[in-house]
Amino acid sequence: MLSVNTNYGASLALQSLKATQKELEDVQGRITTGLKVADASDNGAVFAIAQGQRARLTSLTSIKEAMDRTGSALDVALAAGTAVGDILLQLKSKAVSAQAQDLTTDQRSALQADFDNLRNQINQIVGSAQFNGLNLINAGGSSLNVSMSDVSTGTAGRQVASTPVAGLVPALSSYVVGNGGVTAADGTTFTINSVAIGTAALTATMTVQQYLDEVTTATAGRVTASYDQSNGQFTYRAAEAVDTTNELGVAVAGGGTARTWLGHTNPPAAVTGGASTMSVTDWDWTAGGSGALSTVSTAANLLASAGSALTTASNLDTAIVAINTQMAAMGSQAKSLEAQNNFIGKLRDVVEEGISNLVDADLAKESARLQSLQIKQQLGTQALSIANQAPQYILSLFR
Repeated sequence: MLSVNTNYGASLALQSLKATQKELEDVQGRITTGLKVADASDNGAVFAIAQGQRARLTSLTSIKEAMDRTGSALDVALAAGTAVGDILLQLKSKAVSAQAQDLTTDQRSALQADFDNLRNQINQIVGSAQFNGLNLINAGGSSLNVSMSDVSTGTAGRQVASTPVAGLVPALSSYVVGNGGVTAADGTTFTINSVAIGTAALTATMTVQQYLDEVTTATAGRVTASYDQSNGQFTYRAAEAVDTTNELGVAVAGGGTARTWLGHTNPPAAVTGGASTMSVTDWDWTAGGSGALSTVSTAANLLASAGSALTTASNLDTAIVAINTQMAAMGSQAKSLEAQNNFIGKLRDVVEEGISNLVDADLAKESARLQSLQIKQQLGTQALSIANQAPQYILSLFR
């Protein structure tokens, strides 16, 4: 039916043109932003997932930056430790030379002057070995906990710590019943602070790490142990669901007050899972301090006689062994930090790629789509023009 009041063909053409125009605006938005999901109105579910991963990406970036700073501080400390170690060797050489009986007073004084100058350099090096204000080898510091992950780790449970024992790595006999020393016979009964855990391969040559591993093995995974070499303390941890009647003696129902746990009279404390961290130990490498170089005396005239020079050389040997041991521990921490840092970097890249897969637009496809929609727009405009001319045909009926 022909009508001057209603042009159905023009209405259809106009609706089609509006739809094309809307699609064209969407494509132009994707090309402009590079995103197929720019906000929640594009795709609410995908946008929410992407926002969560963006938050994680920010956390991973912050963690990696903290690791980078800590790694740099460790590198500075290790470089300083190498320099200090070289000075200790030179001091040892001076002390050995001063043990000669035929030295004149002037010669001994010259050796003493060289010795004093070298010794003074130690504290200068230690004092300046800092990065971003962090000095890991100066007196008065404390261990630094570095976040290793943005994900909470561990489960709720119970844990208790042993009494700290003086010394860098105390003998395991400090934690074995009777304190009579670790022998091969101890391998038949694994004991921690008077509590028999079960059959285990405890030997006289067992290292601390082997001890930690054996705690887990001997308890069938119910207990894990860790060791803090900065204070000589072991920490034992078990899941909350540990049976209260087993050999661990965990009284969960009673708040841990009714029984002892691993031989400790104090009840185990309730703990929750937390972020994975690594403890970077702070050492004291100042000459005459309380740390590795405590035997490097700052007194005067240490080479005044052959006898005092001999004592000084012996003290230097002790210091050299101590600082080498601590440098080895610091080097191990630096390696662990580097490995985790590399992993965090790769993880960050993968998360970033995942976000890209979720929200980024395929610009090649969008370019092709733009070309298609522009042609459809032109055709739609032409169709609307033709449809608008239809009422003109009505005039021909009245001629």
